[in-house]
Amino acid sequence: RLRAHQRAAARPSGSERKRRAREREGAVGVITVNRPDKLNALDLTTIEAMGTAFSTMESDPEVNVIVVTGAGRAFVAGGDIADLNSRQGLAHYQEFAGQIHGLFRRIELCEKPTIGAVNGWALGGGCELMLSLDIRILSDRAKIGVPEINLGLFPGAGGTQRLIRQIPLCRAKELMFTGEPIDAQEALRLGLANRVVLADELMKSCMELAEKIAGKSSLALKILKRTLGDGQDMSLPASLAHEQAMVSLVLDSHDADEGCSAFLEKRDAKFNGS
Repeated sequence: RLRAHQRAAARPSGSERKRRAREREGAVGVITVNRPDKLNALDLTTIEAMGTAFSTMESDPEVNVIVVTGAGRAFVAGGDIADLNSRQGLAHYQEFAGQIHGLFRRIELCEKPTIGAVNGWALGGGCELMLSLDIRILSDRAKIGVPEINLGLFPGAGGTQRLIRQIPLCRAKELMFTGEPIDAQEALRLGLANRVVLADELMKSCMELAEKIAGKSSLALKILKRTLGDGQDMSLPASLAHEQAMVSLVLDSHDADEGCSAFLEKRDAKFNGS
């Protein structure tokens, strides 16, 4: 098992080494938001570090699945309020907001499957990060929420738009209007999570799922994710035609031939991503 911790922070100070830890375990990349003294709150430096980590994972041909989690008792407890309060509107729009929107959109469009190991508080920007991930496994201790209204604000990292697309509109409005968090079981009931597991079993459950997905054809996964993402913004007739074209492309691949041959020959497939 390979572990390679590296630093990817914008400012080369010793303290930034804690912002984000990156490692690879086989074909699974793990990114940990590692700022536990601030409950992994997101400031510009942390966002930049996460962007660098994702770029590395996306470009690494040995990584097929990316897991995101937080250090300590929080996944990400939101934005860094002191940092946020120091910004004026135009500077916020041009700097922090542009960076975090760009990062979460990149994560959402990442061609490799992503899994959130939500170990604790996922509030504000942490909830919005979770909404950008493909699959979410929650610790039974996790709390999910968008409490920005309590600060005289509202979700500004994609939360207003992603939340209303993922749960019923009336419930999304209630969460945003009240700012009240929900527990892991309620998040599961609403469809924001795939499953809830005991806190001590969270990373084991996530890694087992990640390894299962990582064993599939990386090419098929990439085209499948692209097909799903594109189809969300199309009419049904257009999305069906798009699916027909995309699966036809995959049919010409080595992996499709290998997968079908392995099935017929009653053996395990050996995919190579081509």
